[in-house]
Amino acid sequence: MSQPPLRFPRPVRPGDRIGVTSPSAGVADAAATRIDFCVEWLRARGYDVVVGDCMDGAGLTSAPARERAAELTRMLADPDIRCVLPPWGGETAIDLVDLVDWERLADADPTWLVGFSDLSTVLVPVTTRLGWASIHGDNLADTPYAVPDGLLHWLDLVGGEGPFVQRGSGLVTDWWRFEEDPRATEWKRVGTGEWELEGGGDLDVTGRLIGGCVETIVNLAGTPYGDVRAWAETFDEPTIVYVEACEEHAVNICRYLHGMRLAGWFDRAAAVLVGSTVAPDHRDLTQRGAVLDALGRLGLPIVWDLEIGHVPPHLPLVNGALAHVVVDGEVREITQTLA
Repeated sequence: MSQPPLRFPRPVRPGDRIGVTSPSAGVADAAATRIDFCVEWLRARGYDVVVGDCMDGAGLTSAPARERAAELTRMLADPDIRCVLPPWGGETAIDLVDLVDWERLADADPTWLVGFSDLSTVLVPVTTRLGWASIHGDNLADTPYAVPDGLLHWLDLVGGEGPFVQRGSGLVTDWWRFEEDPRATEWKRVGTGEWELEGGGDLDVTGRLIGGCVETIVNLAGTPYGDVRAWAETFDEPTIVYVEACEEHAVNICRYLHGMRLAGWFDRAAAVLVGSTVAPDHRDLTQRGAVLDALGRLGLPIVWDLEIGHVPPHLPLVNGALAHVVVDGEVREITQTLA
C-alpha cells in the first residue's frame, strides 16, 4: 500500500452524523448511563448520532476483533458519517489494526476519527498508513465536560477551518466517577500545572504532529501500522512527536520509548511534547527520568506536562496538522494549521 498524501476531513457541523463504536472496550453497568447521557448531549447540540452494534461491555472488548474492525471500517467509509468516536479506550485495540479494510478506506473520503488512550492504536495508522488527519482528544465519555480557558473542544477542531490556537490551561483536573455523577459537565479541579521546557529557556518550533499513548503506540513501532519514519519523510517539515503515559511504571515507559526511538519515531522530530501523568515512578527512575533516559541522547527540546492524556483537562491535537509550539516567558501556546 503506497503512502497517500495527507488529507483533512471536511468540517463537522450540527446536523451532520457522528458514529459511535467501541474498537476496544465496551459499555456496561453505571458506565452505560454516562454514555447514554453523552449521546444525548451531542444530539441536543444538533448532531445526528448513530450507535453501532459493537458496544457490549461484558468482556475485555466490545465484540470479536473481526466484528469491531468491520464496524469501524463501515463507519469510516460511510459518506453520511462525518466523525467516528469511541466511548473510551480499553486494552487490546491492537488486535484489529490488521483486520481493518485499509484498501476500502483508501478509496473513501476521509472521516474524522477522535479519541485517546487505546484508540491511539488506531489513530496512528489512520494518519501514517491511510493519510487521514485524526484527532487525539476526548473520548465520548469526556465530551460533555466544559473546556477550560485556553483550550478548545474537539468539536471546535473538527468543525472549523483553523488555524487553532490553544494555550496552557494551568489546571490539573479529574473525572467524576460515574456512580457519583453520570451527568457531570464540569471537571473536578485537583490542582494547577504548567508546561515546562526541559533545561529552561525558550522554544519556538514548527512540525507535523504525531503521537499518542506510549503503552499502546509502542506496539505499532516497527510495523506497517506505525512506520512514523517513512511517514515523516514524505514532508518537507520535521515532526513534533507527543507522548503520554497512562499507568505503566517508569521502567516500562523507558523501555517503550527506547523501542520507539530505535524504530525511527524521533528521527525527524524537532521537539517532543510530554503529557502530564500520574503513572508511578520506579524506586530508581522517575517518569521524567524514563523520558530523558530514552530520548535525552537525541538532543531534542522536551516540553513537559501538556494536557494531552490521562490527566485531564484535554488539549486536542490533530495528527498530521502543522503545529507551531512556543514556550517563552509567560507564553505556553500551540497553533495547529490544517494544511
